[in-house]
Amino acid sequence: MKRMLILVVVAMMTMMTVNAQSLAGHTYYNANILAGEMNKKMKEVDQKIPEIKAEKYAKFEKQKGRKPTAAEKAKLDKEVNDAVAQAKTLAKGASTAITVEFKTEKNAVMKADMKISDDAMKAAGIGWLKRKAMKAALAVAPSSSKVTYVVKGDLIILDDGEEKDTLRLSSDGKNLYGKFEKDVSFKLTRTK
Repeated sequence: MKRMLILVVVAMMTMMTVNAQSLAGHTYYNANILAGEMNKKMKEVDQKIPEIKAEKYAKFEKQKGRKPTAAEKAKLDKEVNDAVAQAKTLAKGASTAITVEFKTEKNAVMKADMKISDDAMKAAGIGWLKRKAMKAALAVAPSSSKVTYVVKGDLIILDDGEEKDTLRLSSDGKNLYGKFEKDVSFKLTRTK
């Protein structure tokens, strides 16, 4: 009897593991995988503003051979503040949405939707021609790709034929975690 109970428990655990790894029919999504990183970078820039201004003053002094006057410091400060404001506006206007749809036990579709607001680009001082070129480049960029995948424990290895990406599945199956480049982590949440 005890042996039968152990076999039943082992069978149930095996079934739970298999079910936890079955991703077919699930979709994971994040509206902007870079939002957290952009906010982090903007906070870092805010902290470095005094340092950036000091560098501007030093550069001015080296070029002119004298320290900047109060009016010149105010002008340099305005340049730095305007540049930071433009960068923040551009960061807020840019987004990269990612969707991973697991179609079968081996095939998935990855979709990336990159957008940059025209208003944000205008506010950042990007000219008409560059704005149109950037929008055209984003329009022709591939927005989805078919991939194959394998599941190894909580790791999901996606392969598009050229390179492999690895995502980690949360223990409850509700989130996928990955890295964009080396230092930028992101989270996709299951929507289906």
